[in-house]
Amino acid sequence: MRKGEQTRQIIRKAAPIFNQKGYEGATLSDLMRATGLEKGGIYRHFESKQELAGVAFDHARKVAMGARFEGTEEISNTVDRLKQIVRNFRDRRTGLVPGGCPLLNTAIDSDDGNARLRAKGRQALSSLLDRLQSIAEEGQRRGEVRAAVDSAKLATLIATTLEGSIMVSRLQKKDEPRDLAVRHLEEYLETKVRSRKSKAGAAKP
Repeated sequence: MRKGEQTRQIIRKAAPIFNQKGYEGATLSDLMRATGLEKGGIYRHFESKQELAGVAFDHARKVAMGARFEGTEEISNTVDRLKQIVRNFRDRRTGLVPGGCPLLNTAIDSDDGNARLRAKGRQALSSLLDRLQSIAEEGQRRGEVRAAVDSAKLATLIATTLEGSIMVSRLQKKDEPRDLAVRHLEEYLETKVRSRKSKAGAAKP
C-alpha cells in the first residue's frame, strides 16, 4: 500500500476516536488499536497527536458538511434549499463519522485552550456561515429572499439554532429539541425570509 493511501486510512480510522473521545480523551493506545499500527507507524505519517487530531477533524467535518448539504444543489428555489439544509441536520444522521457533529464536539473540546483545534473549529464555522450566507444572497438576487433580510444574520441564526438544538438533544437524550428547532426554522424561512413574490409564484398551478 502506498504511503498516501495508508495516511488516508489512518485519518479515517482516527477520526471517530477523536470525535467521540475528544483530543484529551483519545489516547495513543486508542489510536493504535483503531489503526492497527504501533506508535512509530503512526508517527511516520504525522509529527504529533495534535497534527493527527487536526486532519482527523478536517475529515469528519468534510463528511458532516457533505451530509448537511446533500441533495440541495438541485433544488431551484433558494428558500426551499435552505429548508432542506435544515432538514438534513435532522434527518441525515447515518454515514457520519461516529460521535456526532464534529463542529460542536471540537468547539467544546478546544475550550480548554487547544489553540490549533480552536482555529480549526472557527474555520469550519466560518465556512458553514459563508456557505449559508452565499445561498441567501443568491436568493435575494433572484427575488426569492426578501431584500430586507440580513443574510449574515440569517446564516448565524440557522447555524446557532441547529447546533444548539443538537447539544440539548444529546444532553437530554431525546430528539424533541432538535425537531422543535427544525420546525421553528422552517416556519421562519417560510414567513420571514421567502419573498412575497416568490410565494405568489409558488402558489400558481
